Amino acid sequence: MPRRKPFSNKQKKKQLQVKRERKRGETGSSHSSRNASVERGPGRERQSDTSDSETTDIRRINHQPGTRDGRYDPNRFRLHFEKESKEDVEKRKKAAREKILKPVVEKELEMDINQIYPEEKGLNFPRRPSWNYSMQREELLRKEEKSFLEYLEALHSKNPPGTLSHFEHNLETWRQLWRVMEMSDVILLIVDIRHPVLQFPPALYHNITGELKKHIILVLNKADLCPAPLVLAWKHYLTKQFPHLHCVCFTSHPGQPYSTLLQKRRMRKKAGWNHAGGPIHIMRVCQEITAGRVDLSSWEKKIQRDAVAVGTEGDRADDGSESVLMEHHSDIAMEMNSPTQELYKDGVLTLGCIGFPNVGKSSVLNSLVGRKVVSVSRTPGHTKYFQTYYLTPTVKLCDCPGLVFPSRVDKQLQVLAGIYPVSQLQEPYSSVGHLCERTNYLSVLKLTHPDPNPKTLHDPSTQDWTAWDVCEAWAERRGYKTAKAARNDVYRAANSLLRLAIDGRLCLCLRPPGYSQSKDAWESHPDLAEIIALQGRNEGEDEYGDREEEDGESSSELEEDNDRDADDDEDADGDDEDETVKADRKGLTLNMFSVLGENECE
Repeated sequence: MPRRKPFSNKQKKKQLQVKRERKRGETGSSHSSRNASVERGPGRERQSDTSDSETTDIRRINHQPGTRDGRYDPNRFRLHFEKESKEDVEKRKKAAREKILKPVVEKELEMDINQIYPEEKGLNFPRRPSWNYSMQREELLRKEEKSFLEYLEALHSKNPPGTLSHFEHNLETWRQLWRVMEMSDVILLIVDIRHPVLQFPPALYHNITGELKKHIILVLNKADLCPAPLVLAWKHYLTKQFPHLHCVCFTSHPGQPYSTLLQKRRMRKKAGWNHAGGPIHIMRVCQEITAGRVDLSSWEKKIQRDAVAVGTEGDRADDGSESVLMEHHSDIAMEMNSPTQELYKDGVLTLGCIGFPNVGKSSVLNSLVGRKVVSVSRTPGHTKYFQTYYLTPTVKLCDCPGLVFPSRVDKQLQVLAGIYPVSQLQEPYSSVGHLCERTNYLSVLKLTHPDPNPKTLHDPSTQDWTAWDVCEAWAERRGYKTAKAARNDVYRAANSLLRLAIDGRLCLCLRPPGYSQSKDAWESHPDLAEIIALQGRNEGEDEYGDREEEDGESSSELEEDNDRDADDDEDADGDDEDETVKADRKGLTLNMFSVLGENECE
C-alpha cells in the first residue's frame, strides 16, 4: 500500500471552495463539468448539453443532488443564465451604498410591451428545426443543437453585451416547450398580473396563432394582488394589442385577508385548491374555441361539484375519491412526436400550461384539478419535468417547466418579478433600491434610519435613504445578525425584502400606457364588479390602499425562524404551511413573540 501524501489545511480549504462554486453553478462554460452532459439511463448514450456557448459564460442555478440509481438527473432542466462580471456586480453594490433613493412618478410605472420586446432587436425564441420520421434520434438531437447555437449567435449579434435580460440558455428546457406546443390543442399562457408585459413575449403569440394555427388563452394569474381597476386595464390593453388573444383573470386564493403574514399563510393552507376564482371562465373560453367538437360537460359538472363542496362542507378531504391520472412521457416518445398532430384527437382537449418561472403555473393546474397534484414553490424553476394530468376523461392538462424568454427588461425588475432566484443573487441591493423607489416602503416597513440626523430624527421621510440603509434598517428591525461579529446582516435583510415583494406583501404593480390619465374611467367601468367578485372582495373595498395599511401593521411581525438565504425555505413538496403549525404538530416549543405582533407584545 503506497504511503499517503500529506494534505494541508490550505489545500483542503481550496478543495471545499471549488466544491461550493461547482454547487452554485459557477464553473463557467467548461464542457468537462459535472452537468455538461446528462445520463440518459443504463445502456444509453450521453446527451451533450448545448446550453454552453463558446462565447458565453453560463451560470447554472438551483443545483439539486443527484439520485442514487442515476436514472434521472434532477439538474437536467435547471435554470441556465448568463453570468455577470464581477466588475458589474461591484459597480451596482457601490451604487447601492451611494445613490439616494428618490420616489418615481406614477407615469414611470407605465410600461409598453414594445419597450420590453422591440421588434427590431430580433427577440425571438429558438424554434424546433424541421424533421421527419426517417431521421435517427441522434441526428435530430444534433440538428436541434446546431439550430440552438445559431439562434444564440444571431441574438447576440443584434444585441450588444449588457443589453439583454437574463434568459434561458438550457436547450433541454426549450425542448420541453416544443413538446408542449406540439402536443397541446389550446395553449394556456400564464402571467403574473402585477407585470404581465414582462412575461408575454409577442413572438410566442405570433408563433402559436400564425404558424401553429392554435388558440392561446392568456391567464392573468394572481388577480387578488392588484387593484381591480388595474386588472381590468391590463385585460383591455392586451386584448387590444393582440386581437386573437383570449384573456382570463384567475386567482388561486380569492378573498384572503392580508391582516398578518401568519394569518395569510394559515388561511391559504386551510382554503385548499378548490376555492379558486377563474376555472369557470377558462372552461367557457374552451367551449367557445372547441365549438362542440369536444364534450366538456364533464368539466362543467366538476366545477359545479367543487362549488357545492366549498359552499357546504368546505375543503374536501384528499381521500383519493377523485383520482387524477398522471402520465410521464419518455424522451423518445416526446422527441418523435408528430409536428402536425390532429386537433382534439380521440375527442380529448389538451391544454398546455406554459409561462415564465414563478407565475403560478402549478398553482393554476392544482386549482383546475381542485386538489394538489403538483408541488408549488416560490423558487423559480421548481417544476423540473414535463407531466400530463387528466382533469376529466375529455380534458388533459400539460405542465411545462418555466422558461425565461430574451427581452430588454431591466434585470432588477426581473428579480422583483420572481424570475431570478433570490438566494442566487450576488448583489440584491440594487433590486431593493428599485423596489423602494416605486413603493411606499417607509410607511409600510416603519424603518428607523441607521445613521439618523438629529434634526430629522422624528421624521424618517425627510432623511436621505440609500438601498444599503434600507437593508441595514430592516436587518436591525428584524434582528438579522452575522454569526461571528454580530453585525447587521444586510444580505439576508435584502433577500427578505425581495421575498416580501415576490409574495405580494410589498406590492409593486406595473401600469399599462395611459393608465394615469384614464384611472378615473377604469374605477367607474361597468365590468369592474366582475373583477371584484373574482377577487372575492366587496365592491366598496379599496383593496390596494387597505393592503398597504395592513402591510404596515404586519411588517412588525417576525418571519419564520428558518427564513434563511435560500429560496427552498418552504416545504419540500411546496406546501405553504406556516412554521408555527409545523412546530405545533411536532410538539416543539414555540416562541410566542414570533406569533404575536410587536404592538401586541407591548
